Parts: sequence; C-alpha cells; structure tokens
Amino acid sequence: MDTLQNSVIKPLQPLLKPIVSAIPEPVHDAVVSLIGKPCHSALLLDLDVTKDPLCTSLAISKALGIAIVGASAVVKIPQILKLINSRSSAGVSFVSYALETASLLITLSYSVRNQFPFSTYGETALIAVQDIAVGVLVLNYAGRSAAAATFVAVVAASVYALLFDQTLVDAQTMAYLQAGAGILGVASKAPQIYTIWREGGTGQLSAFAVFNYLAGSLSRIFTTLQEVDDKLILYGFIAGFSLNVILATQMLWYWNAPATKQKAAPRAKAIEVPSAKSTGASPGASPRPGAKTPTTRRRG
Repeated sequence: MDTLQNSVIKPLQPLLKPIVSAIPEPVHDAVVSLIGKPCHSALLLDLDVTKDPLCTSLAISKALGIAIVGASAVVKIPQILKLINSRSSAGVSFVSYALETASLLITLSYSVRNQFPFSTYGETALIAVQDIAVGVLVLNYAGRSAAAATFVAVVAASVYALLFDQTLVDAQTMAYLQAGAGILGVASKAPQIYTIWREGGTGQLSAFAVFNYLAGSLSRIFTTLQEVDDKLILYGFIAGFSLNVILATQMLWYWNAPATKQKAAPRAKAIEVPSAKSTGASPGASPRPGAKTPTTRRRG
C-alpha cells in the first residue's frame, strides 16, 4: 500500500482533490453509510490508503460487493437469450437450476433475517429470479409446461414461508436450512457437470454466466471474510467456487464440441423379397401385361 500511495496517489493528489471537493453531498453520504465516517475521511477526503489498512480492505470489499450485485442483474440474461433463440434446452440441466434456486432463496432469507449488509448478499435475489426464468424455459422446451407451472408455484410458496411469514420457519430452523443451503449450492453444480460430461459438449450453456459465476464466487469469499463473521456462509461460497472451477474448465475443454454426442445412424434393414413359387417366374418379376390369371369362374 505504501508503494501505491507514494507512486500513484500522491503525484495525482493535486488533480484528485478538486474532483473530490466537487462530489455532491449525497454521494459522500452514501460512502459514509457504506464504510463509515473515519474511513470516508481517510480514503476519500485525505486520499490516503495507508492511514488505516482496515479501511482499505473494507472499501475494496464494498466495491467488490456492489460490483457483484450490479453484474448479477444481467449474469443469466445471455443464458436466457440463448435458450429463447435456439428454442432448445440441450446441455442445460433443470435439476441444477432448481437446486441453485433453492439455495439462493434460503441464503437470501437467512441474510435478511440476520441483517447482513446488502452488498454481501444482494445478488442472491437477482440471480434467483433469473434462475427461475431459466428453469421455466428449460421445462417448456422439453415439452413439460405443467412441470414449469408447478415449479413456479413451489418457488412462490417457499418465498412466502421464508421471507414474508417468519412464524412458519423460526430462527433455529433457518440456521439449519442455511447449513443445508451450502450443500444444495454444491449439489446444484453436480448435475450440470454431469450433463456436460454425458453429452460431450456444453450445448446451450452460456460461457458468460459460467465465467462470471467463477469470478463472483471468488469475490464473495473475500467480501464474506471482510464483512460477515459467519462460517455457514463462508464455507458455502468456498465449496461453490471449487465446483465453479470445474464448470469453467469443462467450458474451455468442450469449447468447440457439438451440443450432444453424435450416434451412429442405424443400419437400414434389408427388404426381403418373397421367393417365387413354382410358377416358372423369376423372383420379383411382374406379371406380363395381358397375361391370363387363374380364376374360380367356370367357363360355360
């Protein structure tokens, strides 16, 4: 940090000071609400990243958290568009998205109930909505529209029970669910990894979503360490990052592979021609035009 302060920030201070003084008051208030008054004074007003190293770590964590929340608003949009344009769900596992939706809803509810900073969990709500859309599209393109409607109904009931009526799920049960959410988050990646391996290609899976998830899960480990003292949340992000690495590796490995493994076309059966009866005709020969055929009528 000393090198950064002396080599970059100090020479730029004459240029940065007027910019800082011109920042509107609401922006300063927003920064104070995020990192506190002492850190706001040290980092923004004094332009000194060495005064309090904890302030610098907190500011980096907040910036990463806001960036993750912002990116999460569009992270699954390419996947949704890819499904709509291709009208195919090849290579995309519904089970994977259903499990991830359940994990996200539990983590969102747990974080809201514990009043964690929004920058540490805000993306869960946005990604969950997009996951629901992907799940519905996958089921519809698989010809299972009734299952898609059931999926939406189950999600709506879960949101009500976890977020809006806290008498149905108490705090202790919520903690157990959060422990399970980490397992669900890990399990949600397994069907997708298996689907790619089975089909020998990534099909309609979006590379943008996969690599953004990889970066986001790594950043979430850092922000959780900085701002949330909760091992349940931390271990879930670490496990999710590990499996996101596998998905990203598969995406690179199967980059130019077809959506599904090509199967050999079945060999056509030879058409058997009935053998000719003792009529003297050659096999398969047609009667000669005008030839007389046997009849049961008696001639008079």
